[in-house]
Amino acid sequence: MKNHIFLFVLFLHTATLGYAATAPKRLLVAPGTISATSATLVWEKTAASDIYHVMLNGKEIGTTNKTNYIVAGLSPLKTYSCAIKAENAVGKLSAAGKAVKFTTTPQGKVITVTDFGAKGDGVTLNTKAIQKAIDACDEYGTVIIPEGTFVSGALFLKSRMTLQINKGGILKGSANTEDYEPFINNRFEGWEMKTYASLINAGTMDNKGDYTTSQISIKGEGTISGGGGALGKAMIAKHGMRSRGRLIMLLNCKDVELQGLQIKDSPCWTIHYIYSKGITCHDLNIVSTAHNGDGLDPDSSDDSYIFNCSFSTGDDCIAIKSGKNPEGYTIGRPTSNVQITHCDFTRGHGISIGSEMSGGVSDVLVRDCTAGALLHGMQIKGTKERGGYVKNVTVTDCQLLKITIFSALNYNNDGAAAPEPPGFENFKFANIDLTKATLKDPVININGFKDAMHKLKNVRFNKITLPVGAKVVVNDAQNVRFVNVKTLNGNKPEYTLSNSTETTYQ
Repeated sequence: MKNHIFLFVLFLHTATLGYAATAPKRLLVAPGTISATSATLVWEKTAASDIYHVMLNGKEIGTTNKTNYIVAGLSPLKTYSCAIKAENAVGKLSAAGKAVKFTTTPQGKVITVTDFGAKGDGVTLNTKAIQKAIDACDEYGTVIIPEGTFVSGALFLKSRMTLQINKGGILKGSANTEDYEPFINNRFEGWEMKTYASLINAGTMDNKGDYTTSQISIKGEGTISGGGGALGKAMIAKHGMRSRGRLIMLLNCKDVELQGLQIKDSPCWTIHYIYSKGITCHDLNIVSTAHNGDGLDPDSSDDSYIFNCSFSTGDDCIAIKSGKNPEGYTIGRPTSNVQITHCDFTRGHGISIGSEMSGGVSDVLVRDCTAGALLHGMQIKGTKERGGYVKNVTVTDCQLLKITIFSALNYNNDGAAAPEPPGFENFKFANIDLTKATLKDPVININGFKDAMHKLKNVRFNKITLPVGAKVVVNDAQNVRFVNVKTLNGNKPEYTLSNSTETTYQ
């Protein structure tokens, strides 16, 4: 009896006081976000109910329920130490996690494009005036686009500078194709080729080279607006579908921040970066209506941090890529460490990996995101001709309407095949709400490759909630497990399995 009383008292004590909160891990300063006066922190999630307390030099400066925070009001050329504490659901505060130290940059001069003759009247072509301002910008300086509509053709940024579009300011892409010439070395849909320049360009592409341009920030409370579908059609008419420029193009860049802006009306993909490292995109509103108008495309690039963004696009909202078929396979520059958190996807084809993934894609995290009626939902896609791999993908704590894995596509499949089929392996889907999905198609539809040596393998679904009557399809897969996957009425969904082994559902 005494033991029973002791255990009961211990239970009441634990229930009342709660377990200790867990200190946050993997705190870092998001690449490219250190300026003279601010830096942006990101860290690993501890628990769904946590509130995070941000510490600067040992003092609390704010709280957030997200896993990122902008530390503002800093001084130039000063070293700071930041740490995070987590508060759990019953108010218990953890110890501070491991601190991160950083030093702010110098404060360069701030110049305005109107001082170089630019006019924000929505009519004047300001390419030369804005480029003069960029060229005149000193190290760690800032070029301001003030209130008004500033029309421009292709612009080329340089290292250690900020392009800031102020509230009420619009950097508007010209509608004339000539304003994006001469052509530049680029990659599109997996092939390296020459294309029109983009509205904003940085770096020079070299698949064997190092980073050419670094420490750039493109930010503000204003808008970057391209020539839209009309410009895209004009580029296609002159030089074909794959000639189109993007809205923002980063080539062999390192430590770049895009923050705070509305970015819209690209003639093609909206934000595209290739052979780059340390790209942070946060607090953006990305809107595209153009044909083939992806929102954001990390391509053969490492260490991408994408958070607090909203997407409404004419194609994939995000498409993670690494080249196509024999060319991408031979170049062999993968995309790795992509973190997508706290994003809202309202319209588009999908939150996508592929279809060009021949150089490999690994270590992708999608967490705390909400998706509307995307055509394919969260999708991983390729064809047997691609080669390469997709592995180590985690999708957790999201509200989605569909999960799909495609191994055959009816588009962008021209050209010779890579020497072997791709490999898809090690995917985890956990704590996902799919209850708002329609029943027209399978809510979870996963398809591997028919080649016995290249089947989709090692896939886990855990704590997934589906609508009543939902269907789950598994084809050409090995070691796929469903644990606590239930419909709203507590029943199992309807499973259809084909040519799959070691597949279980509990």
